[in-house]
Amino acid sequence: MDYKLELVLIPVTDVDRAKKFYLDAMGFILIVDTPIGEGQRVVQVVPPGSACAIGFGTGITSAAPGSAQGLHLVVSDIVAAHAELAERGVPIGAVRHMVSGTWVDGPHPDRDNYQSFADFTDPDGNIWLLQEVDRSKG
Repeated sequence: MDYKLELVLIPVTDVDRAKKFYLDAMGFILIVDTPIGEGQRVVQVVPPGSACAIGFGTGITSAAPGSAQGLHLVVSDIVAAHAELAERGVPIGAVRHMVSGTWVDGPHPDRDNYQSFADFTDPDGNIWLLQEVDRSKG
């Protein structure tokens, strides 16, 4: 039996502002924007290359806006992804890795999988992490 994660809900205060951020700044792809009932609306966007969508809207979650933390976007080249997002205006932190329990600027020296990160927040303060994983490396 396959169990496929296909949607993660994030809480936002302004659906149109969030939609603009995820489409324009992040380059996500719109797959749904529809009313689902009186006073309810759901928007689903998907990161390029991902099978899992991000959903937000009105009346779809009781979580506080900005309370989503640690959402990971996996990229094969964190330096290139960081540059792309920065160029698009995303306020992204420095690429960093851990050495003896301390964060050090720059990607992991060997570019080992699961070792390099950069973080950013959406307009509501939901925290995202880029994580480098190059699946072509054995």
